[in-house]
Amino acid sequence: MYMMSEIAILENNTLTALGLRLILEELLPATVIRVFSSFEALIDDTPDMYAHYFVSTQIYFEHSNFFLQRRPKTIVLAAGEQPSLSGVPTLNFCLPQEKLVKSIMQLRNYGHEMTHHPVTTSPMPQQEHDLSPREIEVLILITKGFINKEIADKLNISLTTVISHRKNITEKLGIKSVSGLAIYAVMHGYVEADRI
Repeated sequence: MYMMSEIAILENNTLTALGLRLILEELLPATVIRVFSSFEALIDDTPDMYAHYFVSTQIYFEHSNFFLQRRPKTIVLAAGEQPSLSGVPTLNFCLPQEKLVKSIMQLRNYGHEMTHHPVTTSPMPQQEHDLSPREIEVLILITKGFINKEIADKLNISLTTVISHRKNITEKLGIKSVSGLAIYAVMHGYVEADRI
């Protein structure tokens, strides 16, 4: 039986923690994301059950022995300037949303190279969710920032058809945000990360 992977966010700043949780839930709808405001709260839970830890710089330094033993699973959350942490990836959470999403994608690739598992350890579904060729064309144009009317003009289809395709894409993938669709498109090779 497949066990759902879980990710722990250790961050005492509520807005940072909830914002990251929201982004990760959009990107990884099958993953359980748990938020802890302190290291002690994590320890009171089952700390070794998590596939990955997104941890604030302060908590990381206060409990570095714990996280160094779990280095392939640890991502340090940094505000602005990235601290120098030998071999531990960092995520600058002060970036605009589009750049933050790209950074998470790069971390996924880094995690894959370092551990032969994606940073999320949630196996990426290999099925293509049965998107039609036209839906893939619409998806690519969405990720490039085109609005419905522009997509209709580019593909020579009606606005209603574009809206219908968008609805089908959202239902098939379970992803509602443009940033989430962009990540899906990058992960499945429909667009390159630097093209969105």
